[in-house]
Amino acid sequence: MTQTQKDRPWLIRTYAGHSTAQASNTLYRGNLAKGQTGLSVAFDLPTQTGYDSDHKLAHGEVGKVGVPVCHLGDMRMLFDQIPLEQMNTSMTINATAPWLLALYIAVAEEQGADISKLQGTVQNDLIKEYLSRGTYVCPPKPSLKMIADVAEYCYRNVPKWNPMNVCSYHLQEAGATPEQELAFALSTAIAVLDELRPRVPAEDFPAMVSRISFFVNAGIRFVTEMCKMRAFVDLWDEICRDRYGVENPKFRRFRYGVQVNSLGLTEQQPENNVYRILIEMLAVTLSKKARARAVQLPAWNEALGLPRPWDQQWSMRMQQILAYETDLLEYGDLFDGNPAVDAKVEELKEGARAELANLDSMGGAISAIEYMKARLVDSNADRLNRIERNETIVVGVNKWTEGEASPLQTEDGGIMVVDPAVEKEQIARLNDWRTARDEAAVQKALTALREAAATGVNIMPASIAAAKAGATTGEWAEQMRAVHGTYRGPTGVSRAVSNKTEGLEDLRAAVDMVSDRLGRRMKFLVGKPGLDGHSNGAEQIAFRARDCGMDISYEGIRLTPEEIISAALAENPHVIGLSILSGSHIPLVEEVMERLKKAELDHIPVIVGGIIPESDAQKLKTMGVAKVYTPKDFELNVIMSDIVALVDPQQIAAE
Repeated sequence: MTQTQKDRPWLIRTYAGHSTAQASNTLYRGNLAKGQTGLSVAFDLPTQTGYDSDHKLAHGEVGKVGVPVCHLGDMRMLFDQIPLEQMNTSMTINATAPWLLALYIAVAEEQGADISKLQGTVQNDLIKEYLSRGTYVCPPKPSLKMIADVAEYCYRNVPKWNPMNVCSYHLQEAGATPEQELAFALSTAIAVLDELRPRVPAEDFPAMVSRISFFVNAGIRFVTEMCKMRAFVDLWDEICRDRYGVENPKFRRFRYGVQVNSLGLTEQQPENNVYRILIEMLAVTLSKKARARAVQLPAWNEALGLPRPWDQQWSMRMQQILAYETDLLEYGDLFDGNPAVDAKVEELKEGARAELANLDSMGGAISAIEYMKARLVDSNADRLNRIERNETIVVGVNKWTEGEASPLQTEDGGIMVVDPAVEKEQIARLNDWRTARDEAAVQKALTALREAAATGVNIMPASIAAAKAGATTGEWAEQMRAVHGTYRGPTGVSRAVSNKTEGLEDLRAAVDMVSDRLGRRMKFLVGKPGLDGHSNGAEQIAFRARDCGMDISYEGIRLTPEEIISAALAENPHVIGLSILSGSHIPLVEEVMERLKKAELDHIPVIVGGIIPESDAQKLKTMGVAKVYTPKDFELNVIMSDIVALVDPQQIAAE
């Protein structure tokens, strides 16, 4: 193999944002000084779901999983002293993507930037939100129209900007097989391009196609993941050429960024995650013909909580060592002509084509959301079952579980904790902003925005005008809700098919016996308070409990504590399970427990699951929580046994 001209390295990013715009700005400027070559912005859940920081659903969520951005002042502070015309910025934002891009453009114009030179990406993939992450605002069809609005606006005004990152990352996090990840992501891209095709002249459509990028996931099965990326390249080329008539190969190029898999990071022996992250990064960098254009890596301790700046730096150094110390970028494609690789790529393509044909027969991605959600729940259940049965080995989890304690985990748990005072301070700044703005100008801009949404014109110009007038994230989203309505996504549990998990016979018998003692079928209420849309854990708990014979009540994501108590009054459950992965477990569980007591329902045992440090687990138990489960508790049958014991009248009497 001969050497070729050395390639430029991919964009090196870390996914970051927390607490406040000012704190995040400090973090960004520090990371850029350490050698990061692009920004990747994480927004908090209220910002992602279209609520201001003082909304009741935002309580406990402000600044936890990203930065709160309520208005132009927040965005201005976020990028203070960062020249946007020279930056490549990725914003992981979906339902409120038109709004956050409008704020970004407004700040760039304040800086004197030529917006036609702005480079970056908004994720802007609502379809995967209905399937896996839950940060949607409006129903699918109007959301698809908003995706296209952003793409059309960027095509005409910000031509170097990627208006959509088709995101298969969260599909794999929700349990997708490689074939499902390929097919569901490509079907999403097809839905968007079909929506865009009538909006631009035919001669310009190939250039529009070339601006669609992808954001993928690389898991631990190195060969399969590397072959998946090669399959993505081939299938996208086929779709662009055969479905859309794009003749220029340059416009058919599969462009993608990646964050490697967080699903497989373990709370147990978390130092092992460093090796997992490196192996997963190799899958998207070794194969030149399918190499990522941008890489962001999770930190070794993400299964424990919010990584510290040092943890993010360590992950960034991993990228820099591969890009600059090794000779990887000096060679052509290392896998060309490899028969094992070629065979695996063809196998994945065949499976993906079959699934694409199935989705197409249903009317495409928008029409098949409920089907895809159910398939993801099935696949994730199968993944967990294989781990439980030791068919899939996870080091430190179901094999080689004994070992030395990690010196990386310090007394503070080895994670960063957001100051609870951040929420009050953010709300105070929000109120000051509202007081200082020209209210008449804001209302005029919001009226124009609502009219644009109602009449079907592109909402981007009106969104930018509203941003400059001083409107807030919640006010922008409220106009969209008023016109298009709100949406409650499918849970996937009711349509999921039992995979006949082994070892359930005894559990089913125990549930039947306890139900007989109770005088009715044992009832389990599963709730997700707050804005956390990562519902995989709740879905698998509900799915397994249903298979055990329990009567399940699970209404999906984004419930207020008040709504959970109302459901408890109506359903009269024997046990309540709460799932919170955003780090907001203390304030949300505290409110639920207080409301249960006021409603005289505090006799019902409550269990809680999430990414919960041990110190917080003790606080929850002090509040009256019966059991706390974290990612280390992967054996669902053990959790089911605990639930049965919690409500068994005889065991309660014995205690």
